[in-house]
Amino acid sequence: MENLLVAENIYKRFGGYTALNNVSITIPKGSVFGLLGPNGAGKTTFIRIINQITMPDEGQVYLDGRPLHPEDIQHIGYLPEERGLYKSMKVGEQALYLARLKGLSKAEAKQRLQYWFEKLEITGWWDKKIQELSKGMAQKVQFVITVLHNPKLLIFDEPFSGFDPVNANIIKREILELKEKGATILFSTHRMESVEELCDYMALINKSNKLLDGKVSEIKKEYKNNTFEVGLECEHEAALMTELQEKFKVGAAHFKSINDDLKVSIQLQPHENPNDLIQYLLTKARINHFVEVIPSVNDIFIKTVTHNA
Repeated sequence: MENLLVAENIYKRFGGYTALNNVSITIPKGSVFGLLGPNGAGKTTFIRIINQITMPDEGQVYLDGRPLHPEDIQHIGYLPEERGLYKSMKVGEQALYLARLKGLSKAEAKQRLQYWFEKLEITGWWDKKIQELSKGMAQKVQFVITVLHNPKLLIFDEPFSGFDPVNANIIKREILELKEKGATILFSTHRMESVEELCDYMALINKSNKLLDGKVSEIKKEYKNNTFEVGLECEHEAALMTELQEKFKVGAAHFKSINDDLKVSIQLQPHENPNDLIQYLLTKARINHFVEVIPSVNDIFIKTVTHNA
């Protein structure tokens, strides 16, 4: 897959503090890329470098195959974590002004703003001042301004902070729709559930270092450990449990079920086959539940950060 953004061997220091230590990241075109890490990990510094708000001390960033240039800012839409709207200006007036700064004509800006305001059902906000809006309402306006000029790269830094669940889902839906239309999205967050829902690729930064990156599905495959959650129905649960513990590495399982099952997790050895486990269990009990345990992004995050602490 062709890449839109490539960052190679990025270093950034502030005095004696290293904010980014040899970080390299590649973002394929048309993907949603999750940049993960605890607060203070270096995510925002990396984003500021892409936006040319600050420059790297070492390393190079490429956009669409060319070294990043000051003119490339028009090809990037950036929604910062710290919102930056003028509170005393009216919503429509400010949206038009910022759209013009992005290179849109007045007529084109008005047309696109009308489309987005109707889509997000915020047409009644046009003549309101920003200070009259809640944090979530202001964030909707800034989201529109970020995507309005159809940039090559969209950068969302903690985009769901300030949103209630309903509006967070609306923005998630819009992000996925933008991806379907060909947008490339860099999505910075410490909220793992958002990564599960939205991201094709991810990188984890902690204490200024990149700890892992790649396709989300491939990373999950790498971290899974041949463990299965099983729900079994039988007459002699205690005897079966003893037998399972003698043959396998057995733990507790906590899945929901309408049956009063014996719930266990069973970890197989790398050479053991789940089909053989099913055949064995069928001789002992009725199987009501059999699911491989796939680690969540949150599990991977905690394991990786703890291991590298």
